[in-house]
Amino acid sequence: MRALIQRVNHASVTIENKKVSEIQKGLLIFLGFGEGDGEAELDKVWNKISKMRIFEDEEGKTNLSAKDVSGLNLLVVSQFTLYASMKKGNRPSFTPAAKPDVARGLYEKFVERASEDFPDVKTGEFGAYMQVELENDGPFTLWLDSADL
Repeated sequence: MRALIQRVNHASVTIENKKVSEIQKGLLIFLGFGEGDGEAELDKVWNKISKMRIFEDEEGKTNLSAKDVSGLNLLVVSQFTLYASMKKGNRPSFTPAAKPDVARGLYEKFVERASEDFPDVKTGEFGAYMQVELENDGPFTLWLDSADL
C-alpha cells in the first residue's frame, strides 16, 4: 500500500464539473493499493499517518500529529497510479496495482478506519476521473510505502 500525504491549506475534488468534496486545513491523502495488500498494510499505513508529527506547535516546530490539532480535515483520494511501473519503455504499466474490486474494499476500509479518529473524513470517488485541486502548506509532502514500515 502506498500513500502520498500532503499537508494542505485547502483541497477539493471535482467530478464532471461538480465539486464533490472540499476541505480546509488538514491532510490530503492519495492512496494506492498493490497486489497482496490487505488490512495489515492498511492498519500500518493509517497508524503511521495518524501519528506523524507534521504540524507546528506553539514554537513553530513540527511536533504535533493530526490528532493533536483540533479542527483539521482529511480528504482521502484513491490513486492506483501510485503503483505505476516505468521499468520498460515510456508508458506506465499498472500491473502491480491491486485489482479494482480488492482496491475498492481496502479504500472503503481505510476511510472507515480514518473516520474512527476524525469524524468528518471527505473522499473522492473510487474509479472516477477526478480533478484534485489543492494548496500545499509548506510545501509538505510525504511518501509512505507499507513495505518500508
